[in-house]
Amino acid sequence: MSVFLTAEWRKLMMVQYAIDPGILAPYLPHGVELDLFRDSANPAEPARCFVSLVGFLFDRVRVKGIAFPLHTRFPEVNLRFYVKRTETLPSGQIELRRGVVFVNEFVPTRNLAVAVIAKQLYEEPYRALPMRRNISSTAESLDVSYGWRTGRRWHTMFAAADPTPHPIAPASVEEFITEHYWGYTRRTTRKPAGRTSAYQVEHPRWQVYPIHDWKLDLDYARMYGPQWEFLTDTWADNVLLAEGSAVKIYTGSDLPLSAA
Repeated sequence: MSVFLTAEWRKLMMVQYAIDPGILAPYLPHGVELDLFRDSANPAEPARCFVSLVGFLFDRVRVKGIAFPLHTRFPEVNLRFYVKRTETLPSGQIELRRGVVFVNEFVPTRNLAVAVIAKQLYEEPYRALPMRRNISSTAESLDVSYGWRTGRRWHTMFAAADPTPHPIAPASVEEFITEHYWGYTRRTTRKPAGRTSAYQVEHPRWQVYPIHDWKLDLDYARMYGPQWEFLTDTWADNVLLAEGSAVKIYTGSDLPLSAA
């Protein structure tokens, strides 16, 4: 596989909700299944199906090694959920691939080209909107906020944290959320319809900042449709702020029809 894009993902605020898995059925590509979190410290608890609202800074973006002016640094906000797939390698070895599926992804209006390219190449559900961001740090606090507008309504997410990051605890929700290294997308325009494309993401293990305050001011129905309205008044099960790292995204390919 060749590298399609290199970048840095920084200051990732990730808000997790445990939801009914049935809600995700219309969005699930063929060939993958939902990846549920099981708490090894409390094995009697039922597995949880997470959906995450993620805001982060996309920085130092290069496509095939080329940096395009005005498209190297911008915020992104996405709604995603977690899936897995068992892959048989040419060696015969069985590999479990854990990945994400995006319900929608927002980038700034001035970065419309990003949305257009992602839609054309991978049919990723990108949309360009007015957006803003603010990242500031003092000796006492790291403050991160992302905002985006639909119509006249601004939506915002904010976190304040201790500015010293810490390793992610093994077997934690934070590890589950951040350790997914594949992206899966349902193709609708490429024939035959219903194919699933897959691409690999590579990055080191992240660190997280201890959050001491966070706020959301969102209207999920405005952003994603009435089927997501229930999240507007739902308290998040988990909120994390990750430092992030340099990332590589490899050129994608379609899953075999026999696997879809």
